[in-house]
Amino acid sequence: METELTIQQVANSTGLSVHTLRYYERNGLIAPIDRAANGHRRYSDQNIAWIEFLTKLRTTGMPIRQMQQFAALVRERPDEVQERRILLEVHRSAVQKHMDQLSHHLAVIDWKIQHYQELEKARGSDQDCIYPVQEQPTTSSISEKRARTGSIS
Repeated sequence: METELTIQQVANSTGLSVHTLRYYERNGLIAPIDRAANGHRRYSDQNIAWIEFLTKLRTTGMPIRQMQQFAALVRERPDEVQERRILLEVHRSAVQKHMDQLSHHLAVIDWKIQHYQELEKARGSDQDCIYPVQEQPTTSSISEKRARTGSIS
């Protein structure tokens, strides 16, 4: 027997709000949901799996319009996958680029943490606090400046 969940149960299990679920249905991201005799929505396991996939697309930054395009392709041409694959490949490329940028930013943060650890050990100060990426001193230049001046500010 297939699971049938209410909109509130689906909201609780997916982390989406009831409003978002209704918005997704109203805007074509979710196919019309079956209704119980009383008119209340009843979500199937397949509906929930689709919603979880949409959530992954949204979490990775796919715009709603692209999600709508993808959902329309699934509904209107279920046997034709090439356009969907291409759409996902383009999105994957954008996600990868964003991850690369985040990785770079994380490296700068790691550098700054190491810089502060060295300052703490040497009881130095960091009056300028932030160095532009291209001017970030290396560990050796910090040590050299500290040896010359007693400070790296």
